[in-house]
Amino acid sequence: MGVVCGRYRWVMAAGERPLNEVKFLTVAEVASVMRVSKMTVYRLVHSGHLPAIRVGRSFRVPEQAVHEYLRESFVGVESA
Repeated sequence: MGVVCGRYRWVMAAGERPLNEVKFLTVAEVASVMRVSKMTVYRLVHSGHLPAIRVGRSFRVPEQAVHEYLRESFVGVESA
């Protein structure tokens, strides 16, 4: 199933939620969740490590993307 918006068409992958169900966070909200500065979030967005959409002059990050980034970045401590 796809969503058409202007000239773009998004195709949802298996298990993805429709766009109207996605919760987007501001850079400040992402920084608060991750306990980092807003500049760190901007760096993650610009480097492509954290997906985001641009709304005017600001960015919005899908909440699920933040959780996935944190889960993938988690470093477990191995016992010796």
